[in-house]
Amino acid sequence: MARKDALVHLHKALVERRDTLLRRLGGDLKDLRQNAGDTGDEADQAFESSGGDVSSQLAEIEARELMQIERALHRLKQGTYGMCENCQKKIPVARLNALPFSTTCIQCQRDMENYGHWDGNARGVDWENLSDSEARMKEPRDVDLSQLEMDLSK
Repeated sequence: MARKDALVHLHKALVERRDTLLRRLGGDLKDLRQNAGDTGDEADQAFESSGGDVSSQLAEIEARELMQIERALHRLKQGTYGMCENCQKKIPVARLNALPFSTTCIQCQRDMENYGHWDGNARGVDWENLSDSEARMKEPRDVDLSQLEMDLSK
């Protein structure tokens, strides 16, 4: 029953965060539109431009978070929230508390970050023999920089 209570609490937190982001994004877009029409000297325009760039980047990050929250709320409605999309195991409540819109367990997320996919191995790629760098490192080579030629005409 504790997990169910935690999921209800997380649902409330997700809805609150979504509403906050919607209000903030609405205000940011309004401010960006208003500032686009303002004119001043070149220094004012440069300052406003840099501030607008930061605001638009923050708005992009918040919009991305909003999409993740919407996806988590959809998964709640489907009854799949809190289940790893890959291995179908329950995502620990501690992970969901830290990242409420997480769709993967810690192990599957690590596999995705380390290998680019979820199956936890390098799909048959022999990374040890991918390069002969170890063999080259065993053979000491002296390099005389004065013998190197550089074409500086370009």
